[in-house]
Amino acid sequence: MAIDLTAFFKKYEELLAMADDAFDRIQREYPDCVKCKIKCADCCNALFDLSLIEALYINYHFNDKIKGQDRERLIEKSNRIDRRIHKIKKKAYKAVEGGKTEDDVLMELAEERARCPLLNDQEECDLYDYRPITCRLYGLPTAIGGSGHTCGLSGFVQGEKYPTVNMDVIQRKLFGISDELVKEIKSKHIKMAELLVPLSMAILTDYNDEYLGVGEKMDDKDTERIQNRGEGNDKTLSGRRGKKKKGHI
Repeated sequence: MAIDLTAFFKKYEELLAMADDAFDRIQREYPDCVKCKIKCADCCNALFDLSLIEALYINYHFNDKIKGQDRERLIEKSNRIDRRIHKIKKKAYKAVEGGKTEDDVLMELAEERARCPLLNDQEECDLYDYRPITCRLYGLPTAIGGSGHTCGLSGFVQGEKYPTVNMDVIQRKLFGISDELVKEIKSKHIKMAELLVPLSMAILTDYNDEYLGVGEKMDDKDTERIQNRGEGNDKTLSGRRGKKKKGHI
């Protein structure tokens, strides 16, 4: 990845800092409700997707920090987990095509488990300092599409009012950074900012000039191939983690 993404990473890191501040504040205000602790890895087994800027960020730090046998081990884990996620999503889309509502399918997906490739044998994250924004907010009350969600292990009580993180706003900000990046590099893939991928795919992908749509002009087959790398990913899955509790949070 020869393109300098420093400016866009800085904007993304500012958003990460805001997420960390929100978590710290709510944890201080509701210490009996936020149950997050070291080696509690419930969130590390849930399904969620990354925006383009998140995928580029985790990919960059994976390649920068993970070397040698550790790198080979994590790539093998990512391949295995990515295949599992693909099967889960394929099943979900068939269910929608078969007549199930999107909400019902999403509820079923919330029950699926897929261990993050970055979760090591000590139940700790191998890239904790660079973890995605969804990971940083897990354990707090969140709102997605107007529905309240929180970690099933938390102490937040159904029907009570708590400070709530609006994930739709965060997703719009992530898309904004991604869209600005796509326009700045003059990518031929004008809709690439809409692409969402699981973390496993973000690790495995080579975000070179060809993938990003810069440099030599590509034919229609090249463009179609790159666009299809994100096929089967759904915006509504991004950030949708943890069990949905009835009532408002």
